[in-house]
Amino acid sequence: MKNITDSFLSLGYWPSAGSFGFNTDILATNPINLSVVIGVLIFFGKGVLSDLLDNRKQRILKTIRNSEELREGAIEQLEKARDRLRKVEMEADRFRVNGYSEIEREKLKLINSIYTTLEQLENSKNETIRFEQQRVINQVRQRVFQQALQGALGTLNSCLNNELHLRTISANIGMFWTMKEIK
Repeated sequence: MKNITDSFLSLGYWPSAGSFGFNTDILATNPINLSVVIGVLIFFGKGVLSDLLDNRKQRILKTIRNSEELREGAIEQLEKARDRLRKVEMEADRFRVNGYSEIEREKLKLINSIYTTLEQLENSKNETIRFEQQRVINQVRQRVFQQALQGALGTLNSCLNNELHLRTISANIGMFWTMKEIK
């Protein structure tokens, strides 16, 4: 048994009285160590912790004040925006009413303009038709005249002999000189 007791003493579980040594018994030393550490932290950290909490409190209060000021500014801007919205809505209603009447006026102008344009187009169409009719009539007259002339020339050429032909030319020349003397 002596060996077991010596081994406990040599490992430091049972320190001998009157000597200084480390107590390695965790269960016995932890509450003492923790109470010492907590006491030191409370003694030295109380001021630092108090300052941190005061600073935090001041920042929170400052943030709340800023938020209140921003809220009041936002409420004021909201009221201004509502006033502007009411004014814009009234102006939009006025523009809408004026716009509808302006649209009606423009519509009437457009209808009148279209009727005028249609009349001009109708007159232009009628004039074009008259012009084309006159042109076609003139072409038909020219063709009829040419055909009649060709027919007359053909008849004359078939009926005339040289002697009759010479007498006709002489008669025409005589008439030409007579008309010239009259003028």
